[in-house]
Amino acid sequence: MRWLLLALLIVPASEIGVFLWIGGIIGPWWVVLLILFTGIIGITIAKYQGMDTWKRARISINKGQAPTEHIIDGICILIGGIFLLSPGFITDTIGFILVLPLTRKPLKHVISTYIKRKIDNGSIIYRKW
Repeated sequence: MRWLLLALLIVPASEIGVFLWIGGIIGPWWVVLLILFTGIIGITIAKYQGMDTWKRARISINKGQAPTEHIIDGICILIGGIFLLSPGFITDTIGFILVLPLTRKPLKHVISTYIKRKIDNGSIIYRKW
């Protein structure tokens, strides 16, 4: 919980610093336009990726397979979309990393390994219905 509190303090302060730095280089109105542009583009990509992931998950379920990979994809896209909605260059970068398939793939491996480790040590209980 303290990591979350620390992040809630550091990220906004860092975003303000980046706003001021970039604003000094390209001008404040260009910063506002760039933030709006990255937000619109990011949410559009997130929506497309989310719908594609949903479609692939349904196909897996119809074939009788567990959509575990698609669930992790969906979680990454949801969190990435939330980051893209918040204004800022740092959060937009994190959001794009989570939303774009090319950059999401290595991150999915890290998340899968983390979840498997938590299941193995008993922190997460896995039950088959």
